[in-house]
Formats: sequence, structure tokens, C-alpha cells
Amino acid sequence: MPSPKIRFDIITLFPPIFPGYLGESLLAKAIERGQVEVHIHNLRDWSTDKHHKVDAPPYGGGPGMLIQVQPVVDCVEQVRKLAPEPGQLLLMSPQGETLKQSLVGELAESSRLILLCGRYEGFDQRVIEILQPREISLGDFVLNGGEVAAMAIIDAAIRLVPSVLGDERSAVEDSFSDEALLEFPQYTRPREFRGHSVPEILLGGNHQQIAAWRAAQRVERTHDRRRDLL
Repeated sequence: MPSPKIRFDIITLFPPIFPGYLGESLLAKAIERGQVEVHIHNLRDWSTDKHHKVDAPPYGGGPGMLIQVQPVVDCVEQVRKLAPEPGQLLLMSPQGETLKQSLVGELAESSRLILLCGRYEGFDQRVIEILQPREISLGDFVLNGGEVAAMAIIDAAIRLVPSVLGDERSAVEDSFSDEALLEFPQYTRPREFRGHSVPEILLGGNHQQIAAWRAAQRVERTHDRRRDLL
């Protein structure tokens, strides 16, 4: 089996969330082929508490619980030693930089990413001060935990790993991948359904005209739906 092109280490309080996700579709095939490697680490394994607790009330009062600094720092430091490349540490956080395709491209160039998934009210600030992770957000909303965000990063990044997609043009033509434009509309069989027909230009076989139509559709769709990108 060939060496993996990218390795993900996921640190989470809920490892059972991931097996179903890892066992399906393109990701499962990429793992089987050795193009992608994924390891799950249970943060509770680094707890010094006899009940494997990793959370505590915040100093100064306030709602909820915080993930303590000790198990996180100990976990990350040991996980980093599990491979020759220490990897880039990413912390899933609504306060982080927004995940965009340009950032995905940057992350996909890494040989190893360590994804730190939070829960509850977040992490003790000293986790950030000591480990200096890169904080990443999916957008201006709050999730119950970082696991979904970690899956999104993996899903987006593996599409840019060579040979993971059946046709490399798929990644190039996706929305946001080329000049920040949205993807053009696409059609398949049947040719007509409930009065809605495939545009005639796609049926004529003139690839130059089709390319021009698709380029115009991308600009028009972006103008209508995401004018801020223009």
C-alpha cells in the first residue's frame, strides 16, 4: 500500500461520531488506497481524573463547563509524536478564521493536520496560549461541538489530494475553486422532465460554445446569488 498523501489526527470527546463518516464514499476509498490516513484520539484518555472528566466550571462564574488545559496539552504533545511530521494543529472555533476554498487549498498542501474538537463552553484559554493552534470556523454560527467542522475540513481537503477524485476537473470546476465564481448549472437524463428541458446548447456537441455558455452562467449565477464575490 502506498504511503498516505495526507494524515488527519482527530482529538475528540466523542470518537463514536466518526466511524460511519470514515467508512463511506470517496473518503473510505481514499483511506483504503492509502491516499488518506485518519486516526481518532479520545481526549479522555489523557485525563488525570479517576472518572476521566476533562471539564470544570470557569473561574469567575458563568454558565456551562470548560475543557481543562492539562488533558488537551498532554494529548496534543503526545499525538504530535506519533508521526515524523508534527503536523499543523487546527482548533475548531466560531472565533477562528472562516473556512474558504483558498484556506482549504492551503491546508491540503500539509502532510498532516491535527484537528482539535471542542465541546461545552470551549477551552481554557491557556490551551490556545500554550499550543498556538490555528483557529478555524465554518461560519458565523455555533455548533454543539467541533466534530462536524472537523469532518468539513477533511471532506474539503481530500478533494484536493491528487487522484482522490475520479476526474481531477471536478475540483477545478467546483464553486469557489476558480476566480471565486459559483459553479455553472448541470444536467443529465432525461432530456425533459415536467416541462423543464436541458438547454439546447448542451446537446449540440460544440465544446467551445458549451465552455462559453458555462463561463457566462458562472458569472450570472454569482451575480445573482453571491454578488459579494464579484
